[in-house]
Amino acid sequence: MQPSDDDTLPAPGDAPGDAPGDAPGDAPGGGRYGETVFRPEQQGEGERIDFGALAYDDTTMARLRALGAGPGWRCLDVGAGTGTVSRRLLTEAGVTGVLAVDRDVRFLTRRPVPGLEVLEADITAPEALSGRFQLVHARFVLMHLPDRERVITALARLVAPGGVLVLGDAVDLTSEQAPATPYSTVMRAMWQGLRATIGTDVSWVPSYPRLLRGAGLVSVAAEIHVPPLVPGSPISRFWADTWRRSRAAMLATGLVDDAAVDAALRYLDSDDCAALSAGLLTVWGRRPHDAPGGARPT
Repeated sequence: MQPSDDDTLPAPGDAPGDAPGDAPGDAPGGGRYGETVFRPEQQGEGERIDFGALAYDDTTMARLRALGAGPGWRCLDVGAGTGTVSRRLLTEAGVTGVLAVDRDVRFLTRRPVPGLEVLEADITAPEALSGRFQLVHARFVLMHLPDRERVITALARLVAPGGVLVLGDAVDLTSEQAPATPYSTVMRAMWQGLRATIGTDVSWVPSYPRLLRGAGLVSVAAEIHVPPLVPGSPISRFWADTWRRSRAAMLATGLVDDAAVDAALRYLDSDDCAALSAGLLTVWGRRPHDAPGGARPT
C-alpha cells in the first residue's frame, strides 16, 4: 500500500518493532527508526513488517528450534515487531514464556496469546532489561543502532548459563560487483539513504561471530538465508513497500530519481527480475554453563 507524499517526513513516535534506534541525533541526519521513516502509526506499517516476517520466519524458527527452544524455556524477543516469532515460539515450539520487547508495542498488544508478556522499552537505555533467559533473540534490530557492541554485550549478559543468544540482521548482496539492475541501483540508494537518515548500517553485520565470541559466548556459528525475488512474493512486496516509505531518503542521496524508483518497482514485480535480495545472516552462541553471573535473576 503506497503511503502519502509526507510519509517519510519526521514525526513523533516510536519504532514499530524490527528496529529501535538509540537517540535522536545519533544518525548523521538526526533521525530515528520509527520517527523519520517506518512510523508505526503510518497506514500499512504492520503489514510491511509482516511481509518481512513471511519471508524470514520459517528460517528463524527452524534455527531456534534446532538450538533447543522448547518446553521449559523462557525467551526474550527484542524488537519483536508484530510478534510473529514470539507467538510461534509459544504455539509451535511450546516454550514456557516469551517477553516481547519493543519501543512501540501497538502491534504486539493487538494479538495477545497465553504466555506472551509485552514490555515497552528502549533496549539502548542502561538497565532497560534484566533477568535471565534460555533464549535471547533479536532480528533486524542492531543494524539500526549506533552502539551495537555495547548492546550485544548487554544482551549476552541476559542469557542464562547454557542458554543461547541469536542475532539476525541483513547482509547486502548488491555490492559494486553485483550486476547493475533497476533493483540493485535502488537498493544501493536505499542503504545509503537510510544510513544518512537513521543510521542504518549493514556493513559491519558479518562481524557478528567475532562480537559474540568477544561477549563470552561459545559454540558460535552462523548461516545465511536469501529468499528468492519472485513477483508477488512476501519479500518482493516487503522491498516495494520499504522503498515507497523511504523514497525521500533515497532521492536525497542523488543516486536515484523518482523515475528510477518507479522503474525498480515495476522490475521487482515482473518476470524480468533477476537479482539477489538482501540475506538474513543469523549468528548464535551459547553462554557456558560455568559462566559467571551477569544478569540479575528474575
